[in-house]
Order: sequence, then structure tokens, then C-alpha cells
Amino acid sequence: MRSVQIRRTLAAVLAAGLLLTACGSSSDGAESAPVASERSAEPAVDETEPEEEPDDEEEPEEEPAEEIVLQAGDDSEQVRELQARLGQVNHFAAKPTGYYGEVTTGAVAAYQESEGELEVSGIVYASTWELLKSRTSTPTQDQLHPKQQVMGYGDDSEQVRELQARLGQLDHFGDNPTGYYGNVTKSAVERYQRAAGLEVSGTVYDDTWTKLKGATRTPTRDEKFVPVEVPEVEKATPEGLDKRCMTGRALCISKSTNTLSWVIDGTVQSTMDVRFGTEEYPTREGQFSVYWKSRDHHSTIYDSPMPFALFFDGGQAVHYSENFAANGYSGGSYGCVNVRDRAAIENLFDAVREGDKVVVHW
Repeated sequence: MRSVQIRRTLAAVLAAGLLLTACGSSSDGAESAPVASERSAEPAVDETEPEEEPDDEEEPEEEPAEEIVLQAGDDSEQVRELQARLGQVNHFAAKPTGYYGEVTTGAVAAYQESEGELEVSGIVYASTWELLKSRTSTPTQDQLHPKQQVMGYGDDSEQVRELQARLGQLDHFGDNPTGYYGNVTKSAVERYQRAAGLEVSGTVYDDTWTKLKGATRTPTRDEKFVPVEVPEVEKATPEGLDKRCMTGRALCISKSTNTLSWVIDGTVQSTMDVRFGTEEYPTREGQFSVYWKSRDHHSTIYDSPMPFALFFDGGQAVHYSENFAANGYSGGSYGCVNVRDRAAIENLFDAVREGDKVVVHW
């Protein structure tokens, strides 16, 4: 602004000088000639105000944004390649899917951070992609589309049982299915894979399982759970029991131990103390059967109560004896088998059926 004012002042001074030169007269009345050389010698003054120069310097042009190669939400084979390459540098442990989600974003960010020279954004810019490619090799088909394990060593399941049954249909598994994937199953899988032209690993991947199911039918229940014939083993006779008591339902009465055992199919259900007839009225020995049950029986011959009576030979029966309960073995019956535990004989009476076996033995 100051330079403009100076220019304006100089222009005004020059103009005033010109006026004085052109309009002045001499004292003797003669006209003075104009001084052309002074006017022509001075250059014309441009009185227009020049444009001011801007004080601030112009800002530099911004660099173009870096190209984005892949980012969240993408779903493509290139994303699958990205995931496989990240797997080669231990930044992607999952199976490649081709979808760029949270897991892939996190893996990309981790890789960018590990490199140091890349911006950590979770987005694959051109610089990230080129550096990653230089650090890795072109993924193989198995890396891009890895096989999925279906079953393997140590598994224990119904699916393993099905596997064993299917392998059995092709004569690769000779044992009965168990559901456990051990050395026998591993060897059988290897034999099948070798015969089917598959990679021999001993592990059932999805390709092995698909091919095996296509070559076999769904196993029946008997194929998965093979019926096992268990040989009958004669039960050892428990101490104090007669061999005749080991089958069916039997009242096994021992004169040696003074006990009565209620036995079903060789298994003792209950045991109770008993006493027998006196020397004058001995209790007969042998095998008999219960032919009559009388809950509140009363002997008309001896005029004595015989509750819970189980008759097995004429007038002889197993029954509760109040005398036995009170006096113990000091005495005897008129041939019957006395029981002193009322609750035990009551339960026995309810359990025994007419026709059940009675064995009186030493």
C-alpha cells in the first residue's frame, strides 16, 4: 500500500511541473517554446492501482488416497487367498471362508502391526497386499480349501460306531463296533483310504467320510450293536444252600444251620431263623411244594395258632410261632417249621406262591 501512495505522489509532482513549464511567459512578452524534450523524456505514469500480491503461500496439492484392495464385508476368492496367506505367517488360524469379517479384520491389523512399516487399520491397502504377497507364497488348493476333520483318534461316539459298521460292510473292520476310535479303527480307515485312492492318513476327513457313505448303506442296529451270546454259567451254590434250591423259586430250609432262605433263581432274597419238630414229631426232609396258604390259620388238632402258614407236606407247614419268639430253641414244634420273626414271615407269606418249591435238608 505504501508503494502505491509514493507512486501517486510522484505522479502529482510531475504533473505540476509540466503545467508550470507549458504555461509560463517571459518578461519581454515573447512566447517561450514548449520544452518537448522534458515531456517526451518522462515516461507515462500508470496511475491504475496494481493488484496486491497475496501474503499467504498457496497450499501444496494433497496426495491421492491409497488404493483399497480388500476390506470388511468383501466376500470373494481373493479374500480366501488373503486368509490363506495370513495363515502362512501365523496370523489366521481359522479355515479360509472367503468372507472378510471381524476375524479377518483382526488378523489383518495384527499382521500390519507386526510389520511395523504399515498403518494398522485392519483394511488391506495396496501396500499391505504387496508386502504380504512378498512375504508369502501362492496358497495351495489344500490351503485355500482345507479338508475338514470328521472323526479322529481318541473320539468316542455313536458316529464312530457307524463308521466301524460301514467299514465292516467293506471287510475293513472285523471286530464288533464299540464307538471308540483307537488303533484298530485307525488301521481300518487307512486300509479303506488306500483301497479308495484317498490320502492315507488314518483320520476321517470330509472327503473320506463322503466317499465311504457313498460306498455303503446305513448300518442296521444289529450291525452297530452286534448281539453277543453270553454262555450260561452255573451259579456257585451259596454256603448253607442245597443245589435243589438254585433254580426257580424255593424255600430252602437247612437243619444244619437252623435257617430258612427264600431263594429265586439261585439268589437269596431273605434269610430267617427257624426251629423244627421234636424227636417225637420230626420235620420231614425232602423236596416238596407249597400247596396251601392260610394267613390266620389255627390248628384244630393241637388248638394252637399258626399265622402265615405255608403248608408243604400234610399237616406240616412253615408258620410264625409265638412260643419260638418267647422261648427260643428250648422246645420244638409238632413237625412244623417255626419262624420267630413275625415281620419276616409276613413278608415271606406275601411273596410265596402256591406251587413254589420247598426243600428241607441237612
